[in-house]
Amino acid sequence: MTIYETEVPGVGHKFELELDGEERLIVLIHHDGKREVYRRPGENQDSQKLFSLTGKRARQLGSILEGAHFQPIEMDEIQVPLGEAIIEWVDIDSSSPLVGQTLRAANIREQTGVSIIAIQRAEKTIANPMPDTTIEADDILVTLGSRDEQQAFSELVETGSTDTSQA
Repeated sequence: MTIYETEVPGVGHKFELELDGEERLIVLIHHDGKREVYRRPGENQDSQKLFSLTGKRARQLGSILEGAHFQPIEMDEIQVPLGEAIIEWVDIDSSSPLVGQTLRAANIREQTGVSIIAIQRAEKTIANPMPDTTIEADDILVTLGSRDEQQAFSELVETGSTDTSQA
């Protein structure tokens, strides 16, 4: 992301942040501390004012955005020492052949090598699910396995088979 800074004579400083495509977020900081935030959808389009903040409110918002109050886990930066194994979150939609099967009957580990380490079901998390746990539509299965094992599991979720020669 590129940030452009420009002095605005008699007003203050303008900062433009490149977003997706030609879209930009513009922050105008006045000499009196007031901040105005604008969005410009495209290069030749007019900016639209989103909101204004006092200096104090801007600092409060900035500390929130920076993570001073809550620091989320940046999934693209996370590193877990699992060797070749990775953790994936796999959505199970109603058309999956796994829906209605228990973990034991689905035979997932034996077919793919992947281990189901948790199931997210709506607001409930089932950690270390038992073999008699039934897979339901809209479950999110948290899996542990190598990239090849994860790929085999994706095929199983979609077709009920890890054999791709049928395609």
